[in-house]
Amino acid sequence: MTNKNAALDFTAISLSALCIIHCLALPFLIAALPVMGVFAGPAVHKALVLLALPITAFAIFRSFSSPGGMLFTVGALCGLGLLVAGAFVEALHDYEVTLTVIGAIILALSHLWRLRMGLAASNEAAAI
Repeated sequence: MTNKNAALDFTAISLSALCIIHCLALPFLIAALPVMGVFAGPAVHKALVLLALPITAFAIFRSFSSPGGMLFTVGALCGLGLLVAGAFVEALHDYEVTLTVIGAIILALSHLWRLRMGLAASNEAAAI
């Protein structure tokens, strides 16, 4: 696995973690600190999803020929689909947090899978 692939996966995992923190922790912070309410709007959620799209698309593109690439692609597309649905499908507004948290977890796990497969392949190549 190249350093570029590992950096891409770590960035994507970090963004997924930020998304989860935003969705789960922010409501409690808002209740405690009304000043923080400006960060709770739908624009933040949409911005995070729009940031995740090109990073994950690039990771999917780079994964086609790598070990576990198909499983990563399926997981990443499912996670992104849930994130996009939660952020942009108005009919699903009542389920926004649930869709976002599940999507972010699936996306992070997909990137962890990709990272693990890439590291395993690198270790096998180094042993040869």
